[in-house]
Amino acid sequence: MSNSQNIKPAKKCYEHLGGKLGELLLETFIEKKWIAKKDSSEKHLYITELGEKEFEKLGLDLSKIKSEVL
Repeated sequence: MSNSQNIKPAKKCYEHLGGKLGELLLETFIEKKWIAKKDSSEKHLYITELGEKEFEKLGLDLSKIKSEVL
């Protein structure tokens, strides 16, 4: 890839995807109901049953995510 080409960054913040790409993915996953909050006042999100199915279709191994009690 030449340095003169315009490229879109995919930023990493610690161990997380950050930047605009991370923001757009988050918004899209919420709109598609792949991730959600237990209620609107919560700050933590969880993967829904629909999300589990759809992420697995994309080839993501969700077994690498530790379960938590919310």
